[in-house]
Amino acid sequence: MTNLTIVANIIAHEDKIELVKSELLKLIDITRKEQGWIKYDLHRDNDNPAHFMFYETWETRELWQAHMSNEHLAEYVKATEGATANFTLNEMTLLV
Repeated sequence: MTNLTIVANIIAHEDKIELVKSELLKLIDITRKEQGWIKYDLHRDNDNPAHFMFYETWETRELWQAHMSNEHLAEYVKATEGATANFTLNEMTLLV
């Protein structure tokens, strides 16, 4: 079975960078206790402090979907409502 890779890009509004960063950081420890996570790493662009990126690896798409329906993700969405300028998520498969 192939693992699922997720690349999530979050762009905060300039005046909300610290809010978005603090809310993203809250997700890490909780998520790393969930079933199925292999990698859950938060990055920030060196040239654009408003650009955050999660690089994730999950055992299966089903376990990732369970993660996405957890309460802490809903709390993040509520806490950052209106604070992000852009959000993109890509589901990917490792080729090599």
